[in-house]
Amino acid sequence: MEQTLDSTDIKILQQLQKNSRLTIKELAALVQLSPSPVFERMRRLEREGFIKKYVAVLDAEKIEHGFIVFCHLSMKQHSYENAQRIMQAVQDIPEIVECYNISGDYDFMLKIYTKDMKQYQQFILKILGDMDCIGSLHSTFVLGEVKNSYQLPL
Repeated sequence: MEQTLDSTDIKILQQLQKNSRLTIKELAALVQLSPSPVFERMRRLEREGFIKKYVAVLDAEKIEHGFIVFCHLSMKQHSYENAQRIMQAVQDIPEIVECYNISGDYDFMLKIYTKDMKQYQQFILKILGDMDCIGSLHSTFVLGEVKNSYQLPL
């Protein structure tokens, strides 16, 4: 059964993307509905998977992890086992906050946060360098953040 969103669901999701700490009462006022139906809609949106989770977005600079790197990597040999090893390994590496299996010249793109270049170098040598299924790496260092939005277009 295909799940659909009506205009009220979309308004709720838009508001929650801006501020997930809104109370039911505040959210109801913003979407012009009473609290009880808003509460029921939120639970349905959670249950059906439209809302995956609620998180606090931290300031990477303030927690001394403001050095951002996009690392493209290629597998040494293209095989299901190597792809699975990489996909499983990245789950347990906290510096890697995003990982995508991509097409093109590389097999994976990682978004990595570290304290600085020196820490990134250690990360490459000690963490990724120990994975024998990785053939090559290409690092792109972020000079400045222009846009970083967690809001999906609705």
